[in-house]
Amino acid sequence: MSHEVRVRIDTAVVAHKDLEIIIKSDQGKIGTLLISKGNLEWLPKGNSVNKQRLSWAKFADFMEQHGKPIKAK
Repeated sequence: MSHEVRVRIDTAVVAHKDLEIIIKSDQGKIGTLLISKGNLEWLPKGNSVNKQRLSWAKFADFMEQHGKPIKAK
């Protein structure tokens, strides 16, 4: 399954406006990832009201516990 990832960047530093990343699969849009200086938010497809939020510290913990280890280049 291939995915399409689009990024809209208005600035080099995330300050007062979120970095918005739209994620699509072959079947259509999966959702939107919003990145800010305070946290990450996931907005699933078809849901314009309820976002899922993680602080950067909780995201780091989650990735260390659930992420697949691969070698960095």
